[in-house]
Amino acid sequence: MSEPAPARLPMEWIAASLKRERGRAGLSLSELAKRAGVAKSTLSQLEAAGGNPSMETIWALAVALGVPFSALVEPPAPAVQVIRAGRGPAVHSERADYLASLLSACPPGVRRDLYVVWLEPGTVRDSAPHIPGTVEHVVVSEGAVRAGPHGGTAELGPGDYMSYRGDVPHSYEALAAGTRLVLVMQHV
Repeated sequence: MSEPAPARLPMEWIAASLKRERGRAGLSLSELAKRAGVAKSTLSQLEAAGGNPSMETIWALAVALGVPFSALVEPPAPAVQVIRAGRGPAVHSERADYLASLLSACPPGVRRDLYVVWLEPGTVRDSAPHIPGTVEHVVVSEGAVRAGPHGGTAELGPGDYMSYRGDVPHSYEALAAGTRLVLVMQHV
């Protein structure tokens, strides 16, 4: 059985991001369209939350604006975010059988530490709050885990993604033998 296709990016995210970043750059529609090599009418349509831009179009606009690709496609993040395997917002390539789903962008001035974690059922790993501003990102590679801040945990399976504040008490509990996850700790 094949995995369901990831969801398309909501155009409202892209529209709001384009307007915000174009405003920050102080560029007119005409100037940004010229710099990105896209038609002004296409850019106008995208800022009105219309159309279905390809990865190449979004990338060209990001380069012309001098921002990372993620600045145009990342949704506003809630306090606890869970993205189920194969369900994250995705953009396709026109030139290859390639699909990318952004899980999280790294904000400016932030440091990230990357870990692989192995857990077994039977115990809960309680974690005291980390330094203020810490955010934890978890991607489950094998097994199942219940993770997150106290009062906001979620059960995750292979491929699922979650992010939450790490500067509050939180925990990890394996729900299956041989559970493995990737943990990224983001520090300000």
